[in-house]
Amino acid sequence: MSLFSKVKNTINLLKTVDLDSLNKLSKKVDLPEVMAAVGHLDDRQLNGLMKMLKTQSKKGQHQLPPIDGDFYNLELKLTKEEREIQMKMRNFMEDEVKPIANEYWNKAEFPHQIIPKMAELNVCGIAYKGYGCPDQSFMMEGILAMELARVDVSISTFFGVHSGLAMGSIYLCGSEEQKQEWLPKMQKFEKIGAFGLTEPEVGSGVAGGLGTTCKREGDEWVLNGQKKWIGNATFSDITIIWARDLDSDRVKGFIVRKENPGFKAEKMQNKMALRTVQNALITMTDCRIPEADRLQHANSFKDTAKVLRMTRAGVAWQAVGCARGAYEAALKYTKKREQFGRPIASFQLIQNHLVEMVSNLTAMQTLCFRLSEMQDGDILTDEHASLAKVFCSMRTRDVVSRAREVMGGNGILLEYDVARFVADAEAIYSYEGTKEINSLIVGRAITGYSAFVS
Repeated sequence: MSLFSKVKNTINLLKTVDLDSLNKLSKKVDLPEVMAAVGHLDDRQLNGLMKMLKTQSKKGQHQLPPIDGDFYNLELKLTKEEREIQMKMRNFMEDEVKPIANEYWNKAEFPHQIIPKMAELNVCGIAYKGYGCPDQSFMMEGILAMELARVDVSISTFFGVHSGLAMGSIYLCGSEEQKQEWLPKMQKFEKIGAFGLTEPEVGSGVAGGLGTTCKREGDEWVLNGQKKWIGNATFSDITIIWARDLDSDRVKGFIVRKENPGFKAEKMQNKMALRTVQNALITMTDCRIPEADRLQHANSFKDTAKVLRMTRAGVAWQAVGCARGAYEAALKYTKKREQFGRPIASFQLIQNHLVEMVSNLTAMQTLCFRLSEMQDGDILTDEHASLAKVFCSMRTRDVVSRAREVMGGNGILLEYDVARFVADAEAIYSYEGTKEINSLIVGRAITGYSAFVS
């Protein structure tokens, strides 16, 4: 919520207070000073003020609690600075993205006009050290992923691909020269990145062998093959491409520029989820890449896995955001929708659905908080990230399904937002490792036996 909106809302509420009370208040406090202070309140504090004013002006009327998906008040675990960053992103998403989210999702286009405004937030590459990055915690990275997805999972995916997968590949696997060249520009969104790992015939089995190949010829590498489902790739300046070396049979990473000859990105059509995300089918035909653009510290799939491990926690947080957005939209709807002369939120069966939703959401949030604590403590393992991805993506499916159910037929209309969350939850369920693959990673950790087909 913008400063203007906050002050406007508070003025409107003050108008509901009777004149005598307002005159008495003006003798006790400096009203201009109060109004200035209102501009610095976050959403929770403002909701508390609004509730107090309503209580004073409407004594005897039943007061409803605010719409808030943080049932266990986990936000209290954040520092003041972290909370300010969270609210900065929330206000951006509410003011700039929410009004246009359904429109762009429906027509499967990306709102490029929001990128400069997103750059002003200075949150890209938030957990990285140096190169103009904010040097915050992985906890903060997860909170941002949640706030983005709470309004629009597509924009959260755009951000995660650019800031997490693309920048993360250079941050973890690039040379110092490559980091200096690309990370400051990407942090400011002056250059947009994409990440190309998945292929038309190779999804979960990428560790077992990529179809895309690379071969060194002098000071150049020649890439051939295809990549599929590559978010941002229709308009990205660079795409991180992972390919199998024909000579060593090991995986290597490359910074492929959009102008490289032999590189072609075609927009994928007819998706039912993440329609705002511009996924591409990439075809490389004798695409020549200079040795200087090979990621100098990416020499096996283990290096690729480092990037995936770092970003998988963010996908779990995305699932939390998707579920939270659906829950809050459904809760708001049930308080306003009346049947048989009263709000449906007062019905037992509706409350049962809402409690199931907030139970799942709260479990997901607390799990992700611990996951990010482990990541910040440098004790995060593949199985930790995989468990969070499995649990949160499954529970999100349940939350969005119940959200659609309590809204009846209106639940399938875009104008109520929940339909978009229902569809986008299906993408979260599959990308960054399917439920089955992540389950096998956890299963191997707890049993000591690998059930992967070799």
